[in-house]
Amino acid sequence: MTNTSVKRKLSVKTQTLATIGAVAGAVILPQLFHLMGAVSGLGTALGEAFLPMHLPIILAGLLAGPYVGAIAGVLSPLISFALTGMPGAAMLPFMMIELCVYGLSSGLLRSVKMPTIAKVVIAQLAGRGIRAIAILIAVYAFGSNSIPVAVIWNSIVTGIFGIVLQWAFIPLIVYRAENRNDKAE
Repeated sequence: MTNTSVKRKLSVKTQTLATIGAVAGAVILPQLFHLMGAVSGLGTALGEAFLPMHLPIILAGLLAGPYVGAIAGVLSPLISFALTGMPGAAMLPFMMIELCVYGLSSGLLRSVKMPTIAKVVIAQLAGRGIRAIAILIAVYAFGSNSIPVAVIWNSIVTGIFGIVLQWAFIPLIVYRAENRNDKAE
């Protein structure tokens, strides 16, 4: 039996606003990193290193639940692609899958009594694992040559700094949000 803490159910309005906020954050944050990369001459390297699209999606799941996290995870890359052309077309379906799993898994862990950092690590492993499986299926089962299998490992190595930052910042943000809500009640 899973030991859970009681989390209040959020209204549909709150969940809708949380979804919109997460999508906006997941579209705007990468653009800020790409802008800084353009100014510094690093191009898209900052976005690839800091993984700014992941943070709002994992937070959405942890704070607002699996529906919000999953929907925001699917919509964010799609809306970002429609507005900015990023992520690239070859990566778009894999990013949609990965971010959906981040949001869904972190949302499913929302009420599970365990340290937030453990929830973040589980969500990261689930998202990257499912993304890797999707890439392997695309390449080996469907013969896709639009994305190399090496991208699985390369994205982990390139994004390690962002992964570690998520371990530091997401638990702090969740703690702050939950304590603010406790004081408001």
